[in-house]
Amino acid sequence: MKLAVVGGGSTYTPELIDGFARLRDTLPIGELVLVDPAPDRLDLVGGLARRIFAKQGHPGRITTTSDVDAGVADADAVLLQLRVGGQAARNQDETWPLECGCVGQETTGAGGLAKALRTVPVVLDIAERVRRANPDAWIIDFTNPVGIVTRALLQAGHRAVGLCNVAIGFQRRFAKLLDVAPAEVYLEHVGLNHLSWERGVRVGGPDGADMLPKLLAEHGGELADSLRLPREVLDRLGVVPSYYLRYFYAHDEVVRELGTKPSRAAEVAEMEKRLLEMYGDPALDEKPELLSKRGGAFYSEAAVDLAASLLRGGGSPVQVVNTYNNGTLPFLADDAVIEVQARVGTSGAVPLAVPALDPLYAGLIANVTAYEDLALEAALHGGRDRVFKALLSHPLIGQIEYAEALTDKLIAHNREHLAWV
Repeated sequence: MKLAVVGGGSTYTPELIDGFARLRDTLPIGELVLVDPAPDRLDLVGGLARRIFAKQGHPGRITTTSDVDAGVADADAVLLQLRVGGQAARNQDETWPLECGCVGQETTGAGGLAKALRTVPVVLDIAERVRRANPDAWIIDFTNPVGIVTRALLQAGHRAVGLCNVAIGFQRRFAKLLDVAPAEVYLEHVGLNHLSWERGVRVGGPDGADMLPKLLAEHGGELADSLRLPREVLDRLGVVPSYYLRYFYAHDEVVRELGTKPSRAAEVAEMEKRLLEMYGDPALDEKPELLSKRGGAFYSEAAVDLAASLLRGGGSPVQVVNTYNNGTLPFLADDAVIEVQARVGTSGAVPLAVPALDPLYAGLIANVTAYEDLALEAALHGGRDRVFKALLSHPLIGQIEYAEALTDKLIAHNREHLAWV
C-alpha cells in the first residue's frame, strides 16, 4: 500500500509518522511519500520519519519529493495537510481583522475566508493530479478550513473525506475522565467543522448510557476552563461545545485578548524553528515532547483509522468525519458538508441519523453554512463582490462597514495568492 502526504514537510508530520508506525497492523504501509515544496524541511522531517520507522521496526519505505506528480503516482490514498503561504500568511489572517474589531483567526471569520481563498485552488489542482495518477485513490483532507476544502473536493467529483482532530480529542479526554477505553466512548457529535457540539457521551456505543450529565456535574469546571468559557454556559446548555465556539459566544472578549499578545502564528513559527532544529539531530528517533504543544493531538490515530476504513474496511466502522449532508440535517442542502458520526468503509462515508437540533444550534449551523456557500464561490471564481458577500454573511462580521473594510484588507494582504486580483 502506498500513501502520500502533501505538506509532508510540516512539523506536524512526525506525529503522523508515529501513528503510522505504532498502528502498522491497522494500516500496513509499503511506501510513504512525503511531498513538500520546501526541500530543506523535507530533508529534516524525512530523516526523522525514517528514524521513527526504524526504531519501531516498521518495514515500510519513506521517500521524499517536491514533485507532486511523482509523489502521488500510484498512491492508494493522499493526505492533504498543506498551508498555502505558511505561517507568514497565517500571521496576517490573525492580525488584520483585529483592525476592524473582528476576530483574527485562521479558520473562521475574515482570516478563515482568506485561508480558503488561498487554499481551495491549490488543493483542487493537487486533487486533479491525484485523479490523473489514480482515479480510485482516496483523498483525506486535514487542510483548513476543512469544511470548505472538503466541499470543493466533493463538488469536483473527487473521492474525498474531511478530517479534524477535535472529536477524537474530546473522545480521548472523556475516556480518561470516565476511566474507560477510548473505543468505548461514542460521541453525539454534530455541527460543521470547527462549529460543533457534543450532545451526548455514551459508553459502549450509540445505545449506551449517556455519561454527559455525569461529566458536566463532576468535571464541568475543568472542561469549561479548557474551553475558556464560563461553566454556567455548559451547565445551561447541557452540551460541550468545540473550543472554536468561543469565537462566537465571547467574540468581543476574544478580540480584546488577541489585541494584547502576539498572534498564535508567531508563537507557532518560533516553535517550528525549535522543532526543525530538533529534527536535524541524527540521534532523535521519536517525536519530541515539544510537538504536543504544536497542536494536532491524536491526528495520527484519526488519520490511520480513516485511511484503514477507506482502503481496507479495517478501521472503526463509525467515525466523526466531514462529508456531504445528504439529508442528515434537514435544514441544510444535501451538498452542504457537515461534521458528524458516519459509517465509513471502502465506498466512503455515510452520515448516521442525527436527532432534531435545537434552533440555538441549527440556526448558527445554517448561518455559517450559508457563509461557506459564498466563501466557496469566492474561492472558485474570485471577484471583490463575492468576497464582500461572503464576509457580510458571516455571523462574526455581518455589518456593511466591516465587510467593506475587511474585503480591502483581505485582498491587499493576499494579492500574491489570488490569481484573479
